[in-house]
Amino acid sequence: MRRLLAISVVALLPLTATPAAHAEEPADRQEAFAAAAQEFKVPESILLGVSYLESRWDAHAGQPSNSAGFGPMHLTDAAAFTTSNHHGEGAEDARGDESRPLPSPEPSATETDIPGSLRTMEKAAELTGESHERLRTDDVANIRGGAALLADYQKSLGAPLSEDPGEWYGAVAKYSGAEESGAAKFFADEVFATIKEGAARTTDDGEKVTLPAVPGLEKIEKWLEKLGLRHERTDGVECPASISCEWIPSAYQELPPDDYGHYDLANRPVSQKIEYIIIHDMEGYFGPSIGLNQDPKYGASWQYSVRSTDGHIAQHVKGKDVAWQAGNWYINAKSIGIEHEGFLAEGSTWYTEAMYRSSARLVRYLALRYGIPLDRAHILGHDNVPGTLPTTVKGMHEDPGPFWDWAHYFQLIGAPLHQFGGPNSGSIMIKPDFATNKPYFYGCDRKNPNADCPPLPASTVWLRTEPRQDAPLVKDIGKHPTGGSLYSVYDHSARATTGQRFAVAERQGDWTAIWYLGQKAWFYNPAGAPTAVPSMGLVVTPKPGKATVPVYGRAYPEQEAYPADIPYQAVTPLQYTFSAGEKYTLAGSAPAEYYRAVTFTMDQDHKVVLGKTKYLEIQFGHRVMYVKADDVQVSFSG
Repeated sequence: MRRLLAISVVALLPLTATPAAHAEEPADRQEAFAAAAQEFKVPESILLGVSYLESRWDAHAGQPSNSAGFGPMHLTDAAAFTTSNHHGEGAEDARGDESRPLPSPEPSATETDIPGSLRTMEKAAELTGESHERLRTDDVANIRGGAALLADYQKSLGAPLSEDPGEWYGAVAKYSGAEESGAAKFFADEVFATIKEGAARTTDDGEKVTLPAVPGLEKIEKWLEKLGLRHERTDGVECPASISCEWIPSAYQELPPDDYGHYDLANRPVSQKIEYIIIHDMEGYFGPSIGLNQDPKYGASWQYSVRSTDGHIAQHVKGKDVAWQAGNWYINAKSIGIEHEGFLAEGSTWYTEAMYRSSARLVRYLALRYGIPLDRAHILGHDNVPGTLPTTVKGMHEDPGPFWDWAHYFQLIGAPLHQFGGPNSGSIMIKPDFATNKPYFYGCDRKNPNADCPPLPASTVWLRTEPRQDAPLVKDIGKHPTGGSLYSVYDHSARATTGQRFAVAERQGDWTAIWYLGQKAWFYNPAGAPTAVPSMGLVVTPKPGKATVPVYGRAYPEQEAYPADIPYQAVTPLQYTFSAGEKYTLAGSAPAEYYRAVTFTMDQDHKVVLGKTKYLEIQFGHRVMYVKADDVQVSFSG
């Protein structure tokens, strides 16, 4: 933890600061919270609870969050906020149907209006006399800044600087930065629930912090009403009642010539079962990204957007309809897309606890509503969605990237990623300790793309050709037809990610090999600090007598299943090889379906073609893929 000795110069400090209070540095982060709470007369439980909802008390190596927030208190600095929004960059066609390809997206002029929620560092600097640099990089200064803000919010409401945490409900709600009453209430309720339950953890930089439970805590909600926030449009939203969710519909209108934007009407789950939830990041900020969804000429859409600062959710497309979001029409027709404010790696940004919690509740609600299994074969990152054809594999998107904490996310969903089986199990689940797993990456700085990324917690492990640290990374022939895999934060071709299950190919000392894209892939997995856990289950291998079997990026029906008025969609294998002797974990069956929807109105042209071919979904590499059931045999890997 960085420590900078504060120099107390009374003449340089505003009257609201108490310069003597931080002349002697706290010994650790726990003491820093206690000292700041005492200095600004904020209940320590309130300060700890707010910080937990923002950052889980982590310092994040001085890097900003996805909404330009820094440090344990998530102080936001508009200087770190950019107009960047590269959601449409790359070669991926969001609709993912080569029979009706979308044109390349035109740059969309989105005006950046920097809200007050992204300027809290300015006020914290004014209240404490701390510099922006210290508030960004020094956890003690950052915690002081957060405490000063809470006290200032409390005074602005006319509320007392009370020792009763319940009196601080309004100030906590205001700290969220939300403009919507429901969003502010969700944030405050989550903070108060955390205080009631208590929490304890070791942070990303090794600090042990504890929030003792306050089981009898009562929140005084009258202070929330004094904030005067707007009420969201909630009619028709498909969200759990416990989160903040509003309806901001995606544009849907006819466009010349004989075109429309930018999703397809459907009748799911009556017409097709919804099998997947796709987790994205926006590669941009909440407001501008919603603006794209409201532009009918923009060639992408998604069902939900989640804001970073407070976890507020906007729904744009009904669950019954098909959004153009995953770059694979088969997946689009059978999934719901959730976009999260932020960037895969720009500035090595991180995701807030408020965002994780709100999104996790939405996922659990959708999974229960549609019968979607709560596992990593059905709750997919965009980077886990396969290309449709050999030509589309290379251009598929790679969000939410290595810094998304899948283990914590599934814990919040209520489906923790547990070990299943003994040490010699024939299959494993990738599960490094997120806080301490800090693999090397480069490419986090767009201005200097070859520079090393700062060491940050990640959900992934590198995969190598041999069981040694200096061995080359395994190759993905779809991603790199003529070259090797890269250590770039944007290159997933030699990485396995938390929650993914793989069949074990071999073990040597501290190294484990898995079957991955038709080859043995080794990762460091020492017994004292394992990066994977046993995970028994079903695996598939080519049927006896078959040297190889094809793998597919979609489970389309056989040609005979198509009626005369619907063009046949070719069943084309991908470029990978699945050879005899290799094994891949089975995720379940995949129905042979193609949804034909090419008109603005939902009429006789909207049809689901059902085939007789039986497909199975497997974890073949970083992305899931499909095989025909007749090509493989299924066995139990104990």
